[in-house]
Amino acid sequence: MDARVAWVGFHAVEGISLRRLERLVAHYGSVQDAWAAPEAELRALGLPEGPLERLVAARRTGLAQKVLEAAERAGASVLVYPDEGYPPLLREIGSPPLALFVKGSLEPGDARGVALVGTRQASSYGAQVARTFATDFAQAGVTVVSGLARGIDRVAHEAALEAGGRTIAVLGTGIDVVYPAGHRALAERIVERGALVTEFLPGTPPHAGNFPVRNRIISGLSLGVVVVEAPQRSGALITANFALDQNRAVYAVPGPIFSSGTAGILRLLREGATPVGSAQDVLEDLALEARQLPLLAPPTVPEAARPVVAALGSEPRHIDELAAELGMGIAQLSALLLELQLEGLVMHLGAQHYALAVPSVARGGSR
Repeated sequence: MDARVAWVGFHAVEGISLRRLERLVAHYGSVQDAWAAPEAELRALGLPEGPLERLVAARRTGLAQKVLEAAERAGASVLVYPDEGYPPLLREIGSPPLALFVKGSLEPGDARGVALVGTRQASSYGAQVARTFATDFAQAGVTVVSGLARGIDRVAHEAALEAGGRTIAVLGTGIDVVYPAGHRALAERIVERGALVTEFLPGTPPHAGNFPVRNRIISGLSLGVVVVEAPQRSGALITANFALDQNRAVYAVPGPIFSSGTAGILRLLREGATPVGSAQDVLEDLALEARQLPLLAPPTVPEAARPVVAALGSEPRHIDELAAELGMGIAQLSALLLELQLEGLVMHLGAQHYALAVPSVARGGSR
């Protein structure tokens, strides 16, 4: 049996950690021999009954080979712990996955990764902060790591891509299952300029318990974790706790004190997280020098929409307010705003509030 197949087999058996596998390999001499060891011997070596029963069943059904075939059908590669391409930061955590399913590519430069996480119910303030931080990280050549969830995660991934940078999405599902389903198009874009990664076997649905577990990989792939906005009970706080356990830096962005999304931030700050007001604060704290990315073509603004862009800024403005200021009908203004959104120049922040997506867009050329 190929060693990679054995690694994937052990990974597929719940209850087999890296430390436990290392002890088995030390006893048998190779991962292949450990995988093929007699049931009675494994029991005598102290392998608990649950994992032992699952291991025996996995061998009987050829589970490892089936997992590899499913990954191949999904267009994913499989990295096992000994592989050279296994993320070095992830090797350092206390419970690294034995195998990692990857769609897209992981690159050496991704070791300059920073996680950007927060609530699924992002406010307009939180969305603006996430977009600004992610854009600045991407332009500094830092890979943005997040979880493909709604809210802050989505904004972080999108902004990194729009800035021409790299981003990694850590899934709480199998590599062939995108959740939420509405993020399929975003997931495809991430594959082109980054990677989808997961430890869960192909076909794994979005069980609620998967997401707290995957959060240790978000922090594990990162030099530090930036929490943008988080209520008192938030997955982002779980990611921050994993980061502390992994000896990674934790940063919190202060927010409005009357916002529910600030409650978790205040808790992090009380517990010693570093307050930050810009991506530059994080880059300096982590001693990350900015790396020049290839310059993107400057955004171009349709001639008819230039008055709309000139009236917008980073602060959200309601469509009624804009229409009154510009002397435009709501229907005409809505059409122009939609065109600007499709171009990635304007973002809709909810409740008919809009703001510029790219601060320099007002200086872009016309067409």
